[in-house]
Amino acid sequence: MDTFDVQILQLLETDGRMPFSTIATSLGISHTMVHQRVNKLIEQGVIVGIKPVLDEKKLGYDWATFTGLTLQKDADSERVIEALKQIPEVTECYYITGTYTLYVRILAKSHSHMREILYYKIDTLPGIAKTDSMIELGCAFKRNIGL
Repeated sequence: MDTFDVQILQLLETDGRMPFSTIATSLGISHTMVHQRVNKLIEQGVIVGIKPVLDEKKLGYDWATFTGLTLQKDADSERVIEALKQIPEVTECYYITGTYTLYVRILAKSHSHMREILYYKIDTLPGIAKTDSMIELGCAFKRNIGL
């Protein structure tokens, strides 16, 4: 990556829908050059997707937890992850070290909805030994890594 790539990423970070022509004018380069560089960044896996950032609360998801999952056997992790992908309310899943094998973020519309997800969708998955949840009280900030 060179200076132009970083500048293009910084502009897209502020507005992912920014037209390539606006980026080109801002950087003093051609529209074609912006298009080629964005395609290159996608091919290299630097840009992994362009999608809207949703306001979960405005969509009715007022509850969120960060939940540590202890598995019966760590070797079950791939099977458990595939099952978690089938639960739409599980929005993130991480491999971690320490007490838990996996760490997930779960969204729900109410406390009873959260209980339903935890008790009947997650706890019943084959391979799950235990869950430990912390309720999210709000996001102070969320950002990409600085360039």
